[in-house]
Amino acid sequence: MSQREGGAGANDPPLLFFPLVPSPPPVGEASTRSVRTSCPRPLPAPEVSLRALAARMWQSVAVLCCLLALTSIQAGASFSPLSLEMTNYINKLNTTWRAAHNFPHADMSYVKRLCGTFLNGPKLPARVGLANSDMKLPENFDARQQWPNCPTIKEIRDQGSCGSCWAFGAVEAISDRVCVHTNGQVSVEVSAEDLLTCCGLECGMGCNGGYPTGAWTYWTKKGLVSGGLYDSHVGCRPYSIPPCEHHVNGSRPPCSGEGGDTPKCSKKCEDGYTPSYKEDKHFGSNSYSVPSNEQEIMAEIYKNGPVEGAFSVYEDFLQYKSGVYQHVTGDEVGGHAIRILGWGVENGTPYWLAANSWNTDWGENGFFKILRGKDHCGIESEIVAGVPRTDLYWGRRS
Repeated sequence: MSQREGGAGANDPPLLFFPLVPSPPPVGEASTRSVRTSCPRPLPAPEVSLRALAARMWQSVAVLCCLLALTSIQAGASFSPLSLEMTNYINKLNTTWRAAHNFPHADMSYVKRLCGTFLNGPKLPARVGLANSDMKLPENFDARQQWPNCPTIKEIRDQGSCGSCWAFGAVEAISDRVCVHTNGQVSVEVSAEDLLTCCGLECGMGCNGGYPTGAWTYWTKKGLVSGGLYDSHVGCRPYSIPPCEHHVNGSRPPCSGEGGDTPKCSKKCEDGYTPSYKEDKHFGSNSYSVPSNEQEIMAEIYKNGPVEGAFSVYEDFLQYKSGVYQHVTGDEVGGHAIRILGWGVENGTPYWLAANSWNTDWGENGFFKILRGKDHCGIESEIVAGVPRTDLYWGRRS
């Protein structure tokens, strides 16, 4: 058999196979066959009416406007704390309060140190409810007017460069209650210094923060001596930390976040004061938490005098000047304790009347109002109080 008949020989060239490609149709003829390509033929675009296009355009415009509005709000909330820009922004909102450019020369580290209360800490036993149908609570109440013979109710203190607000709120309310429960016969400034320096871990960390509940417990168990403002030489142990110039240009030294260490506990009165440290002690008969209820808090103040409260401070609160404070902008700074001495309604807005411990050139001469009945910033969740042992005064003081 020949190679041609028997198959390809070893020296024959390899056979090449080519795919069959349809030949194009002759010119002038239309092809009746379809050729599949690698990309699918796009579907025809749906017909869109001009009205639908206009509707979509206005939807986009509306979304863009909302984004611009949100951006504007976020820009307002991102002002630097303590800045004049934040002050102006708050006042342009025309809310229930007015702002002022407080702390113009202070470091933010100093201001954060002022907020030295640990929130959501240990709780005292709750007091039995006072509010009932027989107690007629007025629409407006101011302890300064109710007990005019008690000078401590009108007093504003200054905690200086120390996170001792938890101690100040306590001793201020305790001082007021001693006077209230003795019908104005005993007026004493209970020492913030004694509480701050001698309470120890039961109260917290001194100038680095503390618990209001621990302060009231210490008063009932260990007692507190008297002591007035810095350099006042009033009482057994006056406050030893100087105030500083955090609001306006004045004679006080500038404020900073440096220093502020807790002074040492000294169980002796300053030179020249009598009676002795031990004999000067003031005690509480009991201390308790007040239910987080607007009517119960009002009833407690109405019957027993000012209380201590604590709440979350935001950057805008630092700029408070007047009116009823409500948080509108800024980040949280920390927990802060104050003294609540009344309530009322201003231009239809219910408020708590409170005393701060940042001297008299902050707020309304050291006082402020904050929204009442909404547990705003937690103001109604951490109310503590107690009743003084008045039996210790009869025969000892006039």
